[in-house]
Amino acid sequence: MTIIEGRDSFVAALDSADYLVDEGLSIALFLAQSIRQPLILEGEPGVGKTTAAKAMATAVGGPLIRLQCYEGITATEALYEWNYSRQLLEIRLAEASNASVSATDLFTDDFLLDRPLLASLRHSGPAPAVLLIDEIDRADDEFEALLFEFLGERSISIPELGTFVATIDPIVILTSNRSRELHDALKRRCLYHWIDFPSVERAAEIVRRNVVEAAEPLVNAATAFVIQTRELDLDKPPGVAEAIDWVGALYALGVTSLDITNARSTIGAIVKTPDDLKRVNEAILGGSLAVGE
Repeated sequence: MTIIEGRDSFVAALDSADYLVDEGLSIALFLAQSIRQPLILEGEPGVGKTTAAKAMATAVGGPLIRLQCYEGITATEALYEWNYSRQLLEIRLAEASNASVSATDLFTDDFLLDRPLLASLRHSGPAPAVLLIDEIDRADDEFEALLFEFLGERSISIPELGTFVATIDPIVILTSNRSRELHDALKRRCLYHWIDFPSVERAAEIVRRNVVEAAEPLVNAATAFVIQTRELDLDKPPGVAEAIDWVGALYALGVTSLDITNARSTIGAIVKTPDDLKRVNEAILGGSLAVGE
């Protein structure tokens, strides 16, 4: 499958991949796969940005190629690099046989190592690759600039070999937790969508699909509890991902309904700092944070 025609069919394909979307997100993802314009997904941690790319790959039937960004990431980790150990071996073999070897012999496609961006361009199909550039806000401005040619022209220039152009345009999704503002030049090359934290009902359905064995009362109560905690002044408010982890932990312990005892004993699945732990426990004991349905 190279493209899913019609947004309804596309939403159904995402649904089959157990990824639920609202109207705004469905349009953004549909356009990303239809017109192949890169898509920036921003939102708080845990709202399903990375999962969107994974679901897209499942829906279209292509491989997911992931580039995890971090402070100090370099071009060689994202674009390509040369297989220096193999080049050195080639030189030694030539010396052993008294043969000559030139630079043009060493800088050929045989010695080229594809990194995520180049790999997505060279993927030959039949379904497009889904390239996930995850947490682009953790990289620096210089790294963003490296992406401009790729995002704007679907090409990568390699001085020794020339310019590589996409065989089949990849579907490109960039995610950001908005730890810093992205450059305007990057945004101009992309579609944009902000993912809000879902409603209680939608969040419960997402959790239910990911922990299918868990009891319905447990899923509903735990999801509602997580959403309540987001109203507290927490350093790191939990998202849907944490709700899924928490329900999975409770299910593993044999819990079928949420109460204060099992909530407090497993709260580390959703609360990640000592200050947040104190605030949540105080809210539970003080009655401002309801536990159970």
